[in-house]
Amino acid sequence: MKIAVVGATGLVGGEILEVLEERNVQFDELLLVASARSAGSKKTFKGKEYTVITMEDAVAQAPDFAIFSAGGGTSLDWAPKFAEVGTTVVDNSSAWRMSPDHKLIVPEINASEITSEDKIIANPNCSTIQMVVALEPLRKRYGIKRIVVSTYQSVTGSGKAAVDQMMNERNGVDGPMCYAHKIDMNVLPHIDVFTDNGYTKEEMKMINETKKIFNDYSIGITSTTVRIPTMGGHSEAVNVEFKEDFDMEEVKQLLSEMPGVILQDDPKNNVYPMPLTAHKKDEVFVGRLRRDESQPNTLNMWIVADNLRKGAATNAVQIVEYLQKQMTQA
Repeated sequence: MKIAVVGATGLVGGEILEVLEERNVQFDELLLVASARSAGSKKTFKGKEYTVITMEDAVAQAPDFAIFSAGGGTSLDWAPKFAEVGTTVVDNSSAWRMSPDHKLIVPEINASEITSEDKIIANPNCSTIQMVVALEPLRKRYGIKRIVVSTYQSVTGSGKAAVDQMMNERNGVDGPMCYAHKIDMNVLPHIDVFTDNGYTKEEMKMINETKKIFNDYSIGITSTTVRIPTMGGHSEAVNVEFKEDFDMEEVKQLLSEMPGVILQDDPKNNVYPMPLTAHKKDEVFVGRLRRDESQPNTLNMWIVADNLRKGAATNAVQIVEYLQKQMTQA
């Protein structure tokens, strides 16, 4: 069993290695892969030093799995080359997500859709993943008619350059700008580029990916995605209208029983999800549950998760774990 981590020197790549170690994923050989610029550098995994190799070298070794976190352009160029040599690619970019020929997978929801023919599997957007995991048990029970989501997203979602910008601003240091404006002590209603309909690509990702993952294109969804000066995770205010009325105690029970969800809903004692406490955790945290009193069958939720973990690295590793399990059972 040979696993490659493509983009191993980046923020998400480093997180993938941490998750592989923490979850004790079984493999015989690990390939750390990055651009030619990073090839030859060293990284340590489980106390062993590895030399980072190029894409060409990795393809030549035909790994069983390759977890990609190297950007959409790289994925479009290289994922098919890995697939051609028999590698199953789990890609963390947006390159393949909305392709009708590729699966968009959140293991707790739709892992069973994967077949042996799927050689390139898409990992959804970080903000989409945490929302659909929290909504899934409620969708199955009550049906979803409409979702209104507003996000409060960590700078880590933009990579190291954004973290550097925020910390430079916080420390009064001049440096390169990742964003169009200052981010520290500010809020930017602007994630990714604006599209012709006035929404950003991030907002459209949440809309389109949610429908594909749930395989329900009748759901009405609208999204506003916002960057805030935090690290540790993304937060979301979700207003969901169900097809049927719900019982609040049953809602809490369903969420408590959902794999990968932790209910933190005791506002009287100041218990609710926060990025600070979700940091480095693999679960999705849900709280501030309350009925929308302005219209029927509608629930307000507050959903938080570490965007580098469940929003990226953990979800990708869970897909590999699922496929490994299927292989051993075959």
